[in-house]
Amino acid sequence: MIPVPRLFRKTRSVKGINAYMDSVFNEVLHTTLNPDGPGAIRIHLIPPKREENTLNPSIAIINGTDILPVNFAWAVILAEMIRETNHYDGKEIGEEDVRGILDRAAENVRRIIPVLSEKRIKNDIQIIYRTIKQIAYREEVTTDIHYMSIGEYAEYMSAPHRMDLMVSAMTKQGRWHCNQKCVHCYAADQELSGEEELSTGEWKQILDKCRAAGIPQVTFTGGEPTMRSDLFELISHARWFISRLNTNGIKLTKDYCRALHEAELDSVQITFYSHDPRAHNRLVGADRYEDTVRGMENALAEGLSVSINTPLCTLNRDYVKTLEFLHDKGVIYVTCSGLITTGNAALEASEGLQLTGEELEKILREAVSFCNENGMEIAFTSPGWISQEVFEQLNIPSPSCGACLSNMAVTPGGNVVPCQSWLSDRPLGNMLRDDWESIWECRACSAHRDFSSDMTGECPLRRYC
Repeated sequence: MIPVPRLFRKTRSVKGINAYMDSVFNEVLHTTLNPDGPGAIRIHLIPPKREENTLNPSIAIINGTDILPVNFAWAVILAEMIRETNHYDGKEIGEEDVRGILDRAAENVRRIIPVLSEKRIKNDIQIIYRTIKQIAYREEVTTDIHYMSIGEYAEYMSAPHRMDLMVSAMTKQGRWHCNQKCVHCYAADQELSGEEELSTGEWKQILDKCRAAGIPQVTFTGGEPTMRSDLFELISHARWFISRLNTNGIKLTKDYCRALHEAELDSVQITFYSHDPRAHNRLVGADRYEDTVRGMENALAEGLSVSINTPLCTLNRDYVKTLEFLHDKGVIYVTCSGLITTGNAALEASEGLQLTGEELEKILREAVSFCNENGMEIAFTSPGWISQEVFEQLNIPSPSCGACLSNMAVTPGGNVVPCQSWLSDRPLGNMLRDDWESIWECRACSAHRDFSSDMTGECPLRRYC
C-alpha cells in the first residue's frame, strides 16, 4: 500500500503551470541526503503522466521502496527542495544547510505559486521534510495520511519503479556460466537463458534509457552478475538510480565489497539457503557454503546494506535456526519465499522439495515471531502461497504480482520481459532497438499490467507451469 497525503487530487491546469512543467517536470528529479553516512535518504520525484488540461499526481519514491503520490503543490515543493539540495552535490549536508535549503525552496515556491501564502508554503515544506525522514527511517509517520494501492495508481504510471538487469547469462559460448548450479534456479534451462551477453557499452545504453523512461531503481542480477568483470563500471554508471545487487555472495571478498562501496551500490541481496552447510551445498549444487558465509561477513563489515533471501523448501524448513545464525552475524533484513515454478524449479528434482501453503504459513509465523523479538525485518515475497488474512495478522506486507507494474526485467540479450522469472514468454520488446513507450504500451505489457493492478496476490507463472 502507498501512503498518500490528503492533498492528493487531480489539479486543473492554470496559467503558468504548463511552462513550469515543461522546464522542470520533463525528467525524473533525484537527490540524496547524507550520502556518506548512515541513514541516507534517496528521493526520486517522478513527473506526472501528461494529459490535456489535466495534471495527474506525481510520485516521490523514498529509498527505492516507499511510494508517495503527491499533488501539484507538493510536487513543486519537492522539486525545489531537490534542486536546492543538489547544489551541495558531493558535500556533507548539516542541519544548518538543511534549514537554508528549505528556506530557499520556500522562496522559489512562493514565486512559482503566488496564490499560496508564505506561511502555508513553509508549513508544507516542514511537513514534507519530516514525513520523508519518518518514512525513510521507519519511524511512526505523524502526518495525516491515508493509503492507495499501486494497482489504483497504475493508470498514472509510464514505467515500472524497478528494472531488473540480467547482466549475466546462465550459459556463455555454449558452456555453463555460473559458479553454482542451484536446484531451484528459475533462470536455468529456459529458452532465453542462452542469449549472448551485451557489452559494457550496450548495458550503459540500457541504463540511460531506463533513466530517460523515469525508472528510479535497478537491480543487477542474472545468472550471477559478479561473473562480469565490468560490474563495478556498470554500477558506477547507475549512481543516479537506487541500485541493488542480487548475488550468491561467493565473490564478495573484502576488496570486492570495498569496490562495490566505492561504486556507490545502495544494497546487496545474498541468497543463502540454510545455516546447515549440507543443506545449503545440496541446494546450490556446489561446495560453496563457506564462501557464501564469508561473503556475507565481508559485505556487513564494509558497511553495505545487506539483506538475505532464503527460498524455502523441505530441506530448510528449520528456517528459524537460519535466522538465529543470521542474527548472530548482524543481519537485520531478511526475505523468504516459496519456489518459483519455472526453469529448473519446474523440474522434478525441485518440485519434489516444494512445501505446501500450509507448511509455508507455519514457517512464516515462527519466523515473524523470531524477527519481532530480535529486531529483524522480514518479508515474504511469493504471491499466492499464503492468504491475505495471514499477512494482516502478522502485520507484514502482503506480496502480489508486480509484473509490468512495479517491476520488469531485461534479459542478457536486451529483451524486455514481464519479470525476471518470466523468461519463457515472448519478449515485450528490446531495450536497444525499441523506444520505451512502444514497449510499455504494447498489448501484452498492458495485459500483464492489468492483471497485476488487480492485486489478486496471485503469481501467473503458477498457472502456466
